[in-house]
Amino acid sequence: MGYQQYGISPQLVERIKLKMKNPAIKERIKGLTQGLTKADLQNSAKVHQLIRTASGILNEKLSSAQEQQMVQFVLAQRIDPNNTFHLIKLWGMFR
Repeated sequence: MGYQQYGISPQLVERIKLKMKNPAIKERIKGLTQGLTKADLQNSAKVHQLIRTASGILNEKLSSAQEQQMVQFVLAQRIDPNNTFHLIKLWGMFR
């Protein structure tokens, strides 16, 4: 799995996936990510802020090291939210 190479634990990913099944939380996260661009997801400060906000919504306490690992992961993926192939690739990674 790609995210494990960045030091992100599978247990954390599973906890987040479970919490995302809650419709209220899912809608709040969708609102947070709506309108993001490729440039937003390549901006380290913006990604860091998104991760902090999302962890608050999910009630996950992340260490600064975990936050930094997630930022590096997102930046390395070069995600374009308007590219269906990128979204399918991410879906497969976290399925």
